[in-house]
Amino acid sequence: MIRLALYQPEIPQNTGTMLRMATCLGIGVDIIEPCGFILNDAKLRRAGMDYIERSNLITYNDLQAYKGHTESSKRRVVLLTPHTQNSYYDFQFQPMDTLMMGRESDGFPFEVTAHYTDHICIPMQSGERSLNVAIAASMVIGEALRQLKYEG
Repeated sequence: MIRLALYQPEIPQNTGTMLRMATCLGIGVDIIEPCGFILNDAKLRRAGMDYIERSNLITYNDLQAYKGHTESSKRRVVLLTPHTQNSYYDFQFQPMDTLMMGRESDGFPFEVTAHYTDHICIPMQSGERSLNVAIAASMVIGEALRQLKYEG
């Protein structure tokens, strides 16, 4: 099944919100450290509520460990970034995809964008920079699940 990956998340409330969404939808979450907070942060627990304990969460010490896992499991990693013209509306999701979200402050560094070739965006009004990462993740996960005919 599709997964959600968070690359070095910085804001515990966003991470908690995405963990809650993923738990409700039965989607696993990968966190690639280092995080900008301690994973048992009170703000993370407040946003994720009791869903965090039920989540399918795997943490990776760094990008190299995560690359090793995705390559050995043959998962396609799809980056959500405003730095592409490839709309998520037109993207064909597959069951073994992982949607990766970048850091809230600056997205993905070059080493990440250079390694993964599938980049998608959410089309927005001209002049606007970005949506909240949790909202963006939920929009794209929703489309992926629609395409894959997810029924809970």
